[in-house]
Amino acid sequence: MQNEAEHLSQTLAWTCGMIAQSGPKDRQRIALAYRQAQALIAAIPLEGGDARPRIVACFQRSDTYRAADDIACVGWILTAIQARVNERNLPDWRQLRKVVRQAVKQLPLSEATMH
Repeated sequence: MQNEAEHLSQTLAWTCGMIAQSGPKDRQRIALAYRQAQALIAAIPLEGGDARPRIVACFQRSDTYRAADDIACVGWILTAIQARVNERNLPDWRQLRKVVRQAVKQLPLSEATMH
């Protein structure tokens, strides 16, 4: 589980960096993807408290956007990370949640989508 947490931290750092480097238009694109991802995962039930199906769905969508060199991939990755952190069973999940919340605050979200 520690390796997973480390990998998640690295991916989260990359995600935050991409958001920080993005201009207003790209942040808008990331925010739209984030909202779409939130809607998608809300429609996928947890499997006994396990968010894995939600996380996999987000990574699959992110991979599609990344293959097209579309910055929207960042919004999908952020949602996948958030879903995993929200399971609350990773080492240091509270610190990870704080970073996720800070990343979400950088996005121009027109509706309250933070959990």
